[in-house]
Amino acid sequence: MKFLIIRFSSIGDIIMTSPVPRCLKTQVPGAEVHFVTKKQNQFLAQANPYFDKYFLLDNNLTALAGQLRAERYDAVIDLHNNLRTWRLTALMGNVLVYRFDKLNWQKLLLTKFKINILPKDLHVVDRFMATVSRFGVINDNRGLDYFIPPADEVLLSVLPGTHHNGYVAFAIGGQDATRRLPLPKLLELCAKIKEPLLLIGGKEDAEMGQRITETLANPLIVSVCGQFSFNQSASLVRQARYVFAHDTGMVHVSAALKKRIIIILGNIVREFGHLPYQTQQVVWEVDGLACRPCSKIGYKSCPQGHFRCMNNQPLDLTTIPWETAGPSPEHRIL
Repeated sequence: MKFLIIRFSSIGDIIMTSPVPRCLKTQVPGAEVHFVTKKQNQFLAQANPYFDKYFLLDNNLTALAGQLRAERYDAVIDLHNNLRTWRLTALMGNVLVYRFDKLNWQKLLLTKFKINILPKDLHVVDRFMATVSRFGVINDNRGLDYFIPPADEVLLSVLPGTHHNGYVAFAIGGQDATRRLPLPKLLELCAKIKEPLLLIGGKEDAEMGQRITETLANPLIVSVCGQFSFNQSASLVRQARYVFAHDTGMVHVSAALKKRIIIILGNIVREFGHLPYQTQQVVWEVDGLACRPCSKIGYKSCPQGHFRCMNNQPLDLTTIPWETAGPSPEHRIL
């Protein structure tokens, strides 16, 4: 059978769909698996060995539909399920489409009225996998995939000598402000960590990383925000002892790389099913807030102005069980 998987964004969500092509490819005899995503996510598609072919969306939906229509797919697996993917599949003509259930109205009830009827303990990965169950495909429970090309592996020798014998990684970024610790809390947490700490993020996080290192003036705290590509940052995460992260793409990279994770939740709640998948983790969140969750995604600032979901975080390192359990197996490139 010939399958097309659609997921345009975001990086974290694309990574969480990774069991779908793997299970299709390994469980459906003779399966040919194609993938379509946004152009800026090409690096995720080209490194995945379970894709026989991939296509990129670069604003021209009609041209893309023409390319896909020519492939004559047996089934389209829409793991995004928004207006644009409905338009795309309509333009493809007579094609069989199976769509991911986004549970939007259930999330609306929770965010607006605090009525929780979301499926209990159901991860979004399980909902992605449900779209292909009709083909006899089951979850192989191998977790998420993230493939780092050899050219993007980062040698530890590029880091200061303080970090050559192990470090903790902190992915300080996040798509929305309400999903990130504010600067005072970032400073508080970084000051509490007493081992080499590597701050990881994109160019948009470089200023914050610099403010942290300059304010704390601790040689054990090093920021590489904005200095490496996403794949290279993933390589640095793979070589870390464990990872602190907000609810963002790098937390799912960390899960795919089987890292131990402390995930810090702000306006997002675990009931949405987006926690790190099948890896050891600690969840930091402020319970008992009547305003939480305020959004299924996030805001540029707290809608109520107090930002208690992050400002009230205790940042208690004693809740990390492996702190006294010794280091985990590491992939280190010296």
